[in-house]
Amino acid sequence: MTENLTTLLKSKTKSIRINRDLPTAIIGERINPTGRKAVLEALQAGNFDIVRKDALDQVAAGAAALDINAGVPGADEPMLIQQIIRSVMEVVDVPLCIDTPNPQALAAALATYADYQGKALINSVNGEEKSMNVVLPLAKEHGAAVIGLCMDDNGIPATAEARFAVAVRIIERAAKYGIALEDVVIDPLAMAMSADSKAGKIALDTIELVVKEFGVNISMGASNISFGMPDRKYINATYIAMAIHAGLTCPITNPLLTEVNVAVQAADLSMGRDEYGMRWIRAYRKREKEKV
Repeated sequence: MTENLTTLLKSKTKSIRINRDLPTAIIGERINPTGRKAVLEALQAGNFDIVRKDALDQVAAGAAALDINAGVPGADEPMLIQQIIRSVMEVVDVPLCIDTPNPQALAAALATYADYQGKALINSVNGEEKSMNVVLPLAKEHGAAVIGLCMDDNGIPATAEARFAVAVRIIERAAKYGIALEDVVIDPLAMAMSADSKAGKIALDTIELVVKEFGVNISMGASNISFGMPDRKYINATYIAMAIHAGLTCPITNPLLTEVNVAVQAADLSMGRDEYGMRWIRAYRKREKEKV
């Protein structure tokens, strides 16, 4: 197996090291108006209180970094994403994952985050020529790490081998821009198992292929896998633990969901990343205290 690489992300005073030998780094997903009416309405009204609360709650629940999305229909996204970043950095100091398909918004967000001496993670680039030609130069310019989605101009490949080929293309193109291998994080694309019962296995197989060949870190929106199914939290918890065994290192998920958080902690313990189970014990005591 290729050596496990370390991706370093930074805020002004904190840094996180993402590596397969270290505990899983959860990237909190909740600062996103998509599917969250309360967040959408607050941002449309120029109210950032809910963003600040989401930031505080996710970090308190164990998020190592926060995903920032400003996809509000009709909004000036470059301006809005800067306002969200500033609001978040007022209350927490963890590295940020900048989540936007808008090149102008991405450039604005990276420039703003540079004011905090941060090294961001960009979510995301994919194998489409347009995407690589726009996102990778920005990643290089701002010294950011980048998530590479295993899809291209032909859509989302149906096999693990085809997704691996897209990952190879993204990694090779990033290298041409001078982006270090450890700064490319691959997302195998967890798709809904309600639409394709093989979707979960394809993503897991893709992880294993990428990790074996490159040793890079792996991210995914793990909750996508259960879309359309009942009792989603149990599917999500089981799948995220399986994905960690396969090589997942920095899932984008909701740290406030107890089942998912506990599954991550149990997986880390089972993988030998929690010496004497001390993190597990601390988390257990915290959960017990919160019940009182």
